[in-house]
Amino acid sequence: MSRTLLSLSLALSLLAACSAPAPAAPPVVATGVDADAWADIPAGPFQFGLHGEAAAVDYDFAMMVTDVTTAQYARYLNAALTAGAVRVAEGRVLGFYPGDPFHGLKHEERIDAGDYLHVPLDDPSTRVRWDGQIFSAPPEYADHPMVMVTWFGANAYCAFNEWRLPSDLEWEKAARGPDGRSYPWGEDIARNQANFYSSHDLFESLAGIGGDTTPVGFYNGGTHAGYATLSNASPYGLYDMAGNVWQWTGSVYEGVHYRSLRGGSKDTYAYNLRAYTINNATPTYFSPAVGFRCAR
Repeated sequence: MSRTLLSLSLALSLLAACSAPAPAAPPVVATGVDADAWADIPAGPFQFGLHGEAAAVDYDFAMMVTDVTTAQYARYLNAALTAGAVRVAEGRVLGFYPGDPFHGLKHEERIDAGDYLHVPLDDPSTRVRWDGQIFSAPPEYADHPMVMVTWFGANAYCAFNEWRLPSDLEWEKAARGPDGRSYPWGEDIARNQANFYSSHDLFESLAGIGGDTTPVGFYNGGTHAGYATLSNASPYGLYDMAGNVWQWTGSVYEGVHYRSLRGGSKDTYAYNLRAYTINNATPTYFSPAVGFRCAR
């Protein structure tokens, strides 16, 4: 499968996100969406990619209704630390990865077996807190997506729970459904339907242009703290498959060390929220605009 290069606008937005200071603490907003819920996605054909190529997933599977939250990831880190699956060293959470096959192709980088960065604890944008003994999530970000997590950290979370990151095909089918729509909900996007650059949502008003993440499931058609939203649920009931944070996928392609990112984020323009947009980054990359969800 050919890989999509980062466009200049995406690259600049990701770099800006990585260097931006942590925003002011947002208010706690209960969306009513269960972050522990899963949605079933049936086997069947769908349209994949910009040109609507015929594709299919020939098995039923399930995906998390929301992105993994900061609170969920903090609970996982405590369990994984106790189990010896991760360790803390020099302000970083590290964990073992068995490596990928290396073909020596042009621009390919080796990923050998070893310990890799999962979460940088010493970065001001990291929301998980570590007091030297336990991990915790600050209340104002407990229900927001877990960010500042590398592909290795996302993959490890899913594997620890006996789940996995969704493949590119699975992710796009779950986002678009069988009818080839551009956004999870249809063909058009409104400012109050997803969290994207200059969407003027409640949290952007507090944090300034570029904004902050929103709680998972915030755009569910409800009114939160006086801000009326439209639902951005996919045909299978998954929220935030467009906007808020880019989502890591689990596809590993022969001769390519980059990993796919899907869905757009709070820092990208509306057109980059289309479900067929594919971004990518090295698996050690982390950002305030990158998170993930799991499949099974």
